[in-house]
Amino acid sequence: MTATPTGPATPDAHAMLRDLRTLVEQESPSSDLNAVRAVQDTVQDWMQALGAQVETLPGDVRRFRFGPQDRPTLILMHADTVWPHGTLQDMPFQVDGDRAYGPGTYDMKGGIVMAVHALRALHGAWPDGGIEVLLTADEEVGSHLSRSAIEDAARHARRVLVVEPPVADTHDLKTARKGVGMFTVTVQGVAAHAGNRPQDGVNAILEAARLVLQAHDLARPDLGTTVSVGRVTGGGAVNVVPAHATFDTDLRVSTLQEAERLQAGFGALRAQDARATVTVTGGMNRPPFERTPGTAALAAQAQAHAARLGFTVGEASVGGGSDGNFTAPLSPTLDGLGAPGDGAHASHEHVRLDRWQAHTQLLTALLQEPGVQ
Repeated sequence: MTATPTGPATPDAHAMLRDLRTLVEQESPSSDLNAVRAVQDTVQDWMQALGAQVETLPGDVRRFRFGPQDRPTLILMHADTVWPHGTLQDMPFQVDGDRAYGPGTYDMKGGIVMAVHALRALHGAWPDGGIEVLLTADEEVGSHLSRSAIEDAARHARRVLVVEPPVADTHDLKTARKGVGMFTVTVQGVAAHAGNRPQDGVNAILEAARLVLQAHDLARPDLGTTVSVGRVTGGGAVNVVPAHATFDTDLRVSTLQEAERLQAGFGALRAQDARATVTVTGGMNRPPFERTPGTAALAAQAQAHAARLGFTVGEASVGGGSDGNFTAPLSPTLDGLGAPGDGAHASHEHVRLDRWQAHTQLLTALLQEPGVQ
């Protein structure tokens, strides 16, 4: 006789789908703070109905607290999406079989709905230390304004649960993420007529091309370090030796040591022609999320709970960053606890409804854990 999986009660699928539709049909591009705040207001109403203490922190961060706060469990989520206003006209919210499609379903409004329903399932029986939830407004554009609040909360948390989605089309959670950096390299040369004494000029595009190769050589794929020059601009009239050129570079690193090496490497870039000036701006936006013993312990808890619920959870290291990158160096952090599905930032973005309830039960079970003292 097959054993029946045990764990938290199955959440109400119809209520979850209704709430997901509500959030998805409130378009909330990062560029429109008022639209993002409208989503935060909706979530705030749901949280207050559960008895949350509500506060708005600098950086347009909404904080919801449940129970006495003594090194609480911290839940991270964001209300902004990459999708501009009007996306719903071409990508309306719709259910097709076991998939719910629409902008922001997978990344990460489905995760927000999961967190609300997991909290509801606790019926006010908050775990030791209580629960703190941060709902931010700028994750998709780097979390520049919310980072301080996130890091401060992580310093006082016993663990951090991030409701970003699992690895695409799997049950796998995220126990490591690469750090993310962006550098802009600007070359100021000397203009001259291209046909009359071009040697008097300094070709900024030529110097930038040499520097692109130097920047690319900083990559160490064997260590998980990648350098990608994604945009180059420069010049003007074709018959003029160009005096200006820039290129923008995306960096991904797996360790803090590599982040420091790249920072130094970009700072050391120099033009071949001494008459040219090189300016480097930018830096590491998110530190690497390294797999710590605390994160490994959280992953083991999740795997044990998933097994009791009747499915298997794996773990993975991924290249994209999240707000978990900020918390991982400060507190045990487990990422990927949001809505299973696929299509982040793509037109086929969707949530897998046949897996969604089980992952919500998993999140509920983790919230019931006492955590690390």
